[in-house]
Amino acid sequence: MKRVLPILVALLLSSSLTFSQRKKKNQKDIPAWSSEFKSLKWRNIGPFRGGRSVTSAGVVTDPSTFYMGTTGGGIWKTEDQGISWKNISDGQLATGTVGALAVSESDPNVVLAGMGEHAARGVMTSMGDGVYKSEDAGITWKHIGLDASRHIANIEIHPSQPDIIYVAVQGAQYGPSKERGIYKTTDGGKSWKKVLYVGETVGAASLSMDKNNPRILYAAMWDHLRTPWQMRSGGPGSGIYKSTDGGEHWKRLDKGLPKVMGKAGISVSRANSNLVYVNLEAGIDESGVYRSDNGGTSWKLVNKDRITVARSWYYMEVFADPQNENIVYVLNAPVLKSIDKGKTFTTLPTPHGDNHHLWIHPDNNQIMINSNDGGANVSTNGGKSWSTQQNQPTAQFYRVIADQQVPYHVYGGQQDNSAIGIKSRDNDRGIDWKDWYSVAGCESAFLAFDPKDPEWVFGGCYQGIIERWQRSTQSGKAIKEYPELALGNAPKDFKYRFNWNAPIISAPSDPTTIYHAGNVVFKTTDAGIHWTVISPDLTRNNKSQQVAGGVPFTNEAAGGENYNTLMSLSASTLDPQELWTGSDDGLIHRTRDGGANWENVTPKGLEEGIVNSIEVSHHQPGKAYAVVMRYKFMDLKPYIYKTDDYGASWKSISEGIQGAHNFARVVREDKKVPGLLYAGTETGLYVSQDDGESWHSMQTNLPIVPINDLYIQDNDLIAATAGRSFWILDDLSSLQEYSQVEGMHLVTPKKAYRLFSGKTPKKSNQGTNPFSGVVIDYFLPKKVDSLTLRLEILEGDTVIRSYTSEKPAET
Repeated sequence: MKRVLPILVALLLSSSLTFSQRKKKNQKDIPAWSSEFKSLKWRNIGPFRGGRSVTSAGVVTDPSTFYMGTTGGGIWKTEDQGISWKNISDGQLATGTVGALAVSESDPNVVLAGMGEHAARGVMTSMGDGVYKSEDAGITWKHIGLDASRHIANIEIHPSQPDIIYVAVQGAQYGPSKERGIYKTTDGGKSWKKVLYVGETVGAASLSMDKNNPRILYAAMWDHLRTPWQMRSGGPGSGIYKSTDGGEHWKRLDKGLPKVMGKAGISVSRANSNLVYVNLEAGIDESGVYRSDNGGTSWKLVNKDRITVARSWYYMEVFADPQNENIVYVLNAPVLKSIDKGKTFTTLPTPHGDNHHLWIHPDNNQIMINSNDGGANVSTNGGKSWSTQQNQPTAQFYRVIADQQVPYHVYGGQQDNSAIGIKSRDNDRGIDWKDWYSVAGCESAFLAFDPKDPEWVFGGCYQGIIERWQRSTQSGKAIKEYPELALGNAPKDFKYRFNWNAPIISAPSDPTTIYHAGNVVFKTTDAGIHWTVISPDLTRNNKSQQVAGGVPFTNEAAGGENYNTLMSLSASTLDPQELWTGSDDGLIHRTRDGGANWENVTPKGLEEGIVNSIEVSHHQPGKAYAVVMRYKFMDLKPYIYKTDDYGASWKSISEGIQGAHNFARVVREDKKVPGLLYAGTETGLYVSQDDGESWHSMQTNLPIVPINDLYIQDNDLIAATAGRSFWILDDLSSLQEYSQVEGMHLVTPKKAYRLFSGKTPKKSNQGTNPFSGVVIDYFLPKKVDSLTLRLEILEGDTVIRSYTSEKPAET
């Protein structure tokens, strides 16, 4: 390319050209700044492999239509029994995690969504912002209150009066709050009344309405509190309650139930209103499935198999069959089915484990939808077979990295699934199952490799597990530094403590050197055959925080609650001896001699929190950026810091990131332009062009979803989302050259490869390919309507392609 005359061909050339109008420099109006780049579009590359869902619902009058609520990915709808799904909430919700869904039986246009998942994980759990309502079957949504509810467990709608709605608010996970309990509205959400409240740490974990007599409701209240290091599930506030007057008055049900209990699920049978089931957590001889045959007056423990109550804080769901009073389901890691009123259970296979919800059609118990950690699946034969989850791009990824193949591959660990590599594009019409594959590690993996030759991939897992995977043989080998039994034991007794999401990186100067972080930093130069500890304990090492993961009844055995661990590890690209670490308890350390000496460089006054990312500058020695998350202390503000002197001093640079729930998760520096920064937050992406002095939203078509990590490869920005899989913003050149723009400006296109891909259909279960050929971005001055605009592409002095506003574009 030599020269471009003024042009106006963006619409004629479809989306291969980007159209924008130039605004004044340093303009503080965020929407105006964002409009500069409104034609830059993100693309979802997948994988189309479902992520966690804790709620779903069907439509009684249309057995083919179902709704799915996802954790991070919003609300989805199928009208063909799960063959295809469509997101119906993008652009309309302020947060992306759905805890409860309900569809009115008498008016299927009325759909309610309660935000904030109720499965109280220590990782990958996002808070919500209340209740949303649709009155047109999910086409449009409006917020109708309960803003500070944080986590909603259930919604019940009166079977014949859709304006009467009850919401079970579980409440804040990491601190006491008064916005808990059962709420009721009689005017469709215009006003709310709290009808059951027990205490600041007692949330509503389950709510069930007797659809034969909707004045009768049952509620399971849960006394609980999570700290960053422990889950307290149970206490004197937990209990089972009943109302017979539409929620105006409640009575605690005690006869036959444990005096002290933890979390519980409750379900009243539609086939027999006297029959009520409770699955509850309590002492070892009192936990299990209880049944009442007299509407809750008295209870009997009918099954105490451990499988019904394992990991109680995460599951504890029970569902009575609406047609057959002998059938009841308990959801845990597997789905359990009883045909003798809970006395015995057998496993009902589902496409994925970790099951959280089951909706059964009230008039046909063969039609159901199940939500689990792999998405949602529909059955029309009582669970004998299910629809696929390989059509839901709702995966939650912890981290992201990419190699330098052509096309490059993107890697990350998917929550409750495997770690994968996936092509950034293919030569077909879309990126699908044939383009991704499992690699080293598991769901929580950091991944590391030589980006130029990713033959060996190093991947992690919880409890410090680390694996070396070989591409050519498709085989893996465990290479953990110090194998020891950790599940269920107290972290204070471990030799080394590892985060659920323990860092693994390769050295930029020598990719054969691999670092792995627990509470210390490990180094290997022989692919994990030998490991060397190169640091002291770089955490607070507070023994009072290294305790059992769960009390008083259920220990957290999944390993996510190890505390005083390293959460971030970064190496300088300018100095091979420089490493930085960040801990989950708020400390930052730095070494400049390869680990012989470490210095605590934590910002002064920084309170305890997760140092989730440290970005060491590619351009300036001594410069770094750190992001701290304090949501586990009920502080949802963004904390981004910058240092220019190796951490001797820090400056807060969080101004401009807006939203009540919008804490920052990660910051990356542009590899070409100093001071150009990208921040992933709880609800999207922000960009700073002045080294963090101000931030501007860069959402365009990216859905509202937590962004856990960012990575730049081939001048593309890759986002790992917690609920919508991987997204790529192709070619950052227009952002990199924005400061040069005065009036008309042609952006220097990045190098293009002779790769050709078919256009990805909009309605397909495939990731989207980029455009083939060279993509040309440009800016135009404000007033161009009266000009005749022309673009010429030359080779030497020969015009090889010409576009003009006077005629359609050539192809």
